[in-house]
Amino acid sequence: MHRLEEIWLALSGGILVIFMVIVGYQGFALGMNPPSNMETIDPQKVDELEPFDEPGVYKRGENEYEVVMTLQAFSFNPGDIEIPAGAEVTFTMTSKDVTHGFQVAGTNINAMVMPGRIQKITHTFNEPGNYLVLCNEYCGTGHQLMSTEITVK
Repeated sequence: MHRLEEIWLALSGGILVIFMVIVGYQGFALGMNPPSNMETIDPQKVDELEPFDEPGVYKRGENEYEVVMTLQAFSFNPGDIEIPAGAEVTFTMTSKDVTHGFQVAGTNINAMVMPGRIQKITHTFNEPGNYLVLCNEYCGTGHQLMSTEITVK
C-alpha cells in the first residue's frame, strides 16, 4: 500500500470515529434522539382518554407547565395559550383525524402530530411576546386557517 493511501485511510477512519462519538454523545448524554413512538392512543377515543379528555394548560411545578393539546380539522384545542416568561412548557399532543404539523414561529419547535401517536415537546420561553403557532402539514381544504397563538407574559 502506498504511503498516501495509508494517510488517507487513517484520516477517513479518524473522521468516521469522531462523527460516531459526536452522534453518540448527542444521543445518550444530550437526549437528542428521534421520538420512539412508544406512546399510542386510539384516535377514535381521544376525547375519552386521559389526559386528552381535558385539554388545557396545567401548572406541574415551580415554573413548569404542561399544555395538553388535541389537533383536529383546522383547529388547536385549547386555542390561545398564556404562560409566564421563563417557564418550561411541555406540549403533549395528539391528532383526532389526520396528520397535522405543530410549528411555533420564532422557536425551534416543529413537530408532526399523527393520529394514534402522542407527541411531546419541551421548550422554555424566555422572551415575552406573542408566538404564532401554525399547522405546517397539509391537512385539508381549510389548512391555511389552522393557527393559534401562545402569549408569553
